[in-house]
Amino acid sequence: MAGRIRQADVEEVKARTNIADIIGERVALKNAGVGAMKGLCPFHDERSPSFNVRAQAGFYHCFGCGESGDVYSFLTKMDHVSFTEAVEKLAGRIGFTLHYEDGGAAPEHTGRTRLFAANAAAAEFFRSQLASGEADIARRFLGERGFDAGAAAHFGVGYAPKGWSGMHEALKAQGFTDEELTTSGLVSQGQRGVYDRFRGRVVWPIRDVTGQVIGFGARRLFEDDKGPKYLNTPETTIYKKAQVLYGLDLAKRDISREHRVVVVEGYTDVMACHLAGITTAIATCGTAFGSDHITVLRRVMGDDSTAGEVVFTFDPDAAGQKAALRAFADAKRFNAQTYVATGPEGLDPCDLRLKRGDNAVRALMEAKVPMVEFVLDQRIAGYDLASVEGRVGALRASAPVVAELRDALLQPEYVRVLARRLGMDTEDVRREVERAGRAGAGKREGTPAPAAPDLSEGEPLVRVTISSLPRTAEVTLERDALMGFLQFGHRLDAALVARAVELPFRHPALEAVRAAVQQAPDMQRPGWAMDAVGTVREPYRSLAAELLAADFPALGDAEALSSTTDLARRLVVRALDNQKNELLGAIQRVPAASEEGRTIRLRLRELDAERQRQSSDA
Repeated sequence: MAGRIRQADVEEVKARTNIADIIGERVALKNAGVGAMKGLCPFHDERSPSFNVRAQAGFYHCFGCGESGDVYSFLTKMDHVSFTEAVEKLAGRIGFTLHYEDGGAAPEHTGRTRLFAANAAAAEFFRSQLASGEADIARRFLGERGFDAGAAAHFGVGYAPKGWSGMHEALKAQGFTDEELTTSGLVSQGQRGVYDRFRGRVVWPIRDVTGQVIGFGARRLFEDDKGPKYLNTPETTIYKKAQVLYGLDLAKRDISREHRVVVVEGYTDVMACHLAGITTAIATCGTAFGSDHITVLRRVMGDDSTAGEVVFTFDPDAAGQKAALRAFADAKRFNAQTYVATGPEGLDPCDLRLKRGDNAVRALMEAKVPMVEFVLDQRIAGYDLASVEGRVGALRASAPVVAELRDALLQPEYVRVLARRLGMDTEDVRREVERAGRAGAGKREGTPAPAAPDLSEGEPLVRVTISSLPRTAEVTLERDALMGFLQFGHRLDAALVARAVELPFRHPALEAVRAAVQQAPDMQRPGWAMDAVGTVREPYRSLAAELLAADFPALGDAEALSSTTDLARRLVVRALDNQKNELLGAIQRVPAASEEGRTIRLRLRELDAERQRQSSDA
């Protein structure tokens, strides 16, 4: 068994990896100041972006939940891999050969890494089988739906042979064990041993947002197959169906750029939309669209405003209507505007493209209606609006939908929309909406409040943040100087920075950070600032992380360097002025002609000269 990865290799891989590229595969990042990028935090649910990434420092920090670290900690927390697996994953990404302390070969991968490898091997096996004679039925299935060989290749569609062990034997030959294949959900356990889970089916690989295969969806082809029409990978450590969206790996770039996503119901619908030019289409995988899916999409969309759009496509049947109502309950958590697009004659995007062409699919998306209107129509649909009782019943059923709208401009508009739909007086509708709103608020207020944390074991740790610092000139100087040193210290005059960080600070939290920066062995070494943050004593470490990640107050790179240099000189001048004030007090207490008096006057002249030099250099 090989030993630990050499530390020099760990540092080299990190230095060669752009942390913004790795995080950007999972989070939509936007420029946010000099050398900074910002997006929605992947570690907690938030509506406004507070997750900052500094590529130059190789560091991230969330001002909301306090999570911070380097590219390795991001992968270990986000992908639930070990530190060694994170290093090996990044080394493989850049083609770097790792060395181990005992000189041995790379260790055998375990855990999640092996699951990814097994799924990737299975995807290749299924893809290759699509060209076999037995797969004629799968090729006909795809062709009848308008998908040629090029489309199948683009989406990685494959075929699972009817036999019980074709894939199992192929992957065993590649070194995968029965335990690994069972854990990955590729084989099932029977009385006579393991057997292929997917047999006689057309197969779609399901990938995570980074493009790694994590599971499969398979559609029945043969009449003698008594299994479900669609069969998915079971829950594994890398496949969580409540968080997985088919096609997101292909759609994420356009979703992030256009701030628009189209949610369809199946794999072939995703294919049809993409081939028709709707490249932001995705689908859930064997489960209803839920809150975890919203969280994933919001991070990719970066929807920190109401400019984005989410378009749901639902069948007009009862199941589709039910799905729409479920989506509405969750969709309210989007900042983006939500819509529903229903195909003519109940056609889903795949059938619509097949019968009417790509233009019809694009037109379907343009004919969308706001989700609120769609839900209102569903609530009203069962009532006879020709009768008074029917109109009143429809109003009572639909008023809570309008009451739940929190937009002060939208709600009165939808009161009028609902009044027109029902043919009722606007004031009557408004009063019922207000009553429904009060009833809903009462239910929410009746929910038991969460228990307060038990602090009986001791005082809670007070978290110091940038926003909690006093707003004084002295604190602002120290805060901005530390921010500049951590972010740009390796590009500044080393002697000036060293002199500035030797000077004690007045605010205790900033003093704790300064002391850690002073102890940094080499500001020219990549990652020095993050290492310095890690040595700051608690409870001030999160403040140091914020200072490293925060937006430095400058319009550009050159201004940031100039401003930090000026801040360093101001710290030096402040210290010189303090010394001068102390000496001016001391000289009043000694005889002017004494040796001590002459020494003080000489020192005062030296301080004045030094202060003049600092001012002239500025």
